[in-house]
Amino acid sequence: MTFEIPAHDGKPAGRIRQQNEEIILKAAEDEFARHGFKGTSMNAIALKAGLPKANLHYYFTNKLGLYIAVLSNIIELWDSTFNSLSAEDDPAQALSSYIRAKMEFSRRQPEASRVFAMEIISGGACLTEYFTQDYRTWFQGRAAVFQAWIDAGKMDPVDPVHLIFLLWGSTQHYADFATQICRVSGRTRLTRQDMQDASDNLIRIILKGCGLTPTV
Repeated sequence: MTFEIPAHDGKPAGRIRQQNEEIILKAAEDEFARHGFKGTSMNAIALKAGLPKANLHYYFTNKLGLYIAVLSNIIELWDSTFNSLSAEDDPAQALSSYIRAKMEFSRRQPEASRVFAMEIISGGACLTEYFTQDYRTWFQGRAAVFQAWIDAGKMDPVDPVHLIFLLWGSTQHYADFATQICRVSGRTRLTRQDMQDASDNLIRIILKGCGLTPTV
C-alpha cells in the first residue's frame, strides 16, 4: 500500500538523488520525532542533513511533503513484510519472520516509528489519503489469511483483527517507548542483542497464544 508523495513531481531519479533523499529523510525523521511537525523547520532539517536548504526544496517542495514522505516510507516498510502473506504459508514461520522484520525496523528506524505514533495520536490528519477503502481491503486480506489458517486447523481460533493489532503494537513498542524500557531496565540504550532477546520472547508468547510451536 502506498500513497502519493506530493514532493515527487516527476523529477528524474538516480543514485545521487536517492542518496540525498535518504540523508534528508533520516534528518527529517530525527527532527520530527524530537520536535513534532509544528516545531520542526526546513532549515533545521537542512542543518541536520548537512545540506543547503535549497537542496531540500529541490527534493521535497515543502515541509508537509517531506513529513508525508517520512510517514509513507515507514508504512511501506512495515506493510511490505505482510504483502506476500498467504494461506499456504506455515503460520509459525510466517509470524516469526514478521515479528523479526518489524523488530528490526524498530531497531533501525525508531524515529520514523515515533513520528508515525505521534501522527496517529494527534488524529492522523496527514494519513487520510492512506487509510482509505483500499487500505481496509488490504488489511482485511491479511486478516483473511489468519482466518484461513484457523479454519484449516493450523492455529487456535483467535480474532485475526486483534492479533494483527497485537503484532503491530508489541513490535512498535520497542521503538516508540524505548526510553521507558531503558529506564525500567537500567539500560542507556537498546542494543542489537536486546532487540534479539525481545524478538525471541515476543515470538514465544504470541505463537504459544495462537497454539503454535515457535520455530526457534
